[in-house]
Amino acid sequence: METVTFKLQERIIKKIDGIIRPLNFNNRTEFIREAIREKLISIERDLVIHELRKFKGTANVSVSDKRLHKIREEVANKYARKLGVKLD
Repeated sequence: METVTFKLQERIIKKIDGIIRPLNFNNRTEFIREAIREKLISIERDLVIHELRKFKGTANVSVSDKRLHKIREEVANKYARKLGVKLD
């Protein structure tokens, strides 16, 4: 594990300090690590969605809304697994 040093505004530190206990974090470092993990997952999810949007409207087949929803879920799950993203 590498050490990363950075500065935060005092108001942000106060917000973090106010929520780490109620959210069951032991310290600021644990909270910041989890926040970074969540942000990375969010970015990866957005990238997958961006890639999927490239295919919107390219099919020459008529599909029901119910089937389309199922297909989207299957494709999203496939890409999420491929990229190591956990979808909730």
